[in-house]
Amino acid sequence: MVNAPSDIGSVERRERRRASAEHAPALGSANLNPFGDLVTLQHLSARLAKALKPVFDGVLRADLRCWAEPLAVQRWADYRAERGHCLTAWQPLTMGNARARVQLALDAKLVLEMLDAFFGGDGEAPHPLPIEFTPAAETLVGRLAKMLAAPLEAAWEPLTRVAFRAVEGANLAAFPELAGDDPVIVTRFGIAVGERKPAFVDILYPVAALKPHGAALTVKVHGVPAEVEPEWRSGLTRAVMGVRFPVRSVLAEPVVPLGLLLDLKPGDVIPIDFGPEVPVMVASRRLGTGLVGTANGRAAVRLTQLELSEEDFR
Repeated sequence: MVNAPSDIGSVERRERRRASAEHAPALGSANLNPFGDLVTLQHLSARLAKALKPVFDGVLRADLRCWAEPLAVQRWADYRAERGHCLTAWQPLTMGNARARVQLALDAKLVLEMLDAFFGGDGEAPHPLPIEFTPAAETLVGRLAKMLAAPLEAAWEPLTRVAFRAVEGANLAAFPELAGDDPVIVTRFGIAVGERKPAFVDILYPVAALKPHGAALTVKVHGVPAEVEPEWRSGLTRAVMGVRFPVRSVLAEPVVPLGLLLDLKPGDVIPIDFGPEVPVMVASRRLGTGLVGTANGRAAVRLTQLELSEEDFR
């Protein structure tokens, strides 16, 4: 469960400053998080972490461990200060409409390790790290963002259907267009090979981008079907059972040439031939077969075999 204490040792956690009680919203101050305790988004992140594993396995060519860290809500300026001045790849993805964007944040060291592994190396980053990304590194980050779009959509589907698309040709060195006081929800994912020191991948959701989905984020339980009222179900069943279907039987379907049809006159006889059993049709589907006879002085068909079940009507 995502609310249980993590079994990941403290050595695998990136140091993150924990604000004191002064950060709590007070009268007259802005509330960074309008969505409550974010339990739903934490569950979503845990679900996404499982889907991210095969993506990074393929890029790093290794069997990785992948997990979701606890969420954090921060001012954009505070988050930037926390990351420091290290080279970071900022890859935007559109969320729903083109104006709403989330940010994929990757450390340069991780990007260069993936690049080395992608081209058949041991997954080692150069030392010292460069001060800017090469075109190959930018292409790899763009490709990775496209690969992450599908897992993101699948993780969000139990809450709401929303499309994610990687922004092509983005300047990875450019900071997102956010004001310093804009709140962002930081979803952090750890990836590690065996017992090695982990790397971290951040997906940042600006609070403004999540507001259209606020109702879904504040619901505690998703995917539980609503209980149908027995009276409504009974009325619907009676209405469905009253629907009428045409039933017909085809005795014969003779085939004659066009010349004979043109020469037909009143009184001519078209011979037909049919066996003891004839097909019985309901609408355009075959119900079964039956014997032709009479009942109460009228022509009738007695059913001898049924070929249509209740499943065919569902």
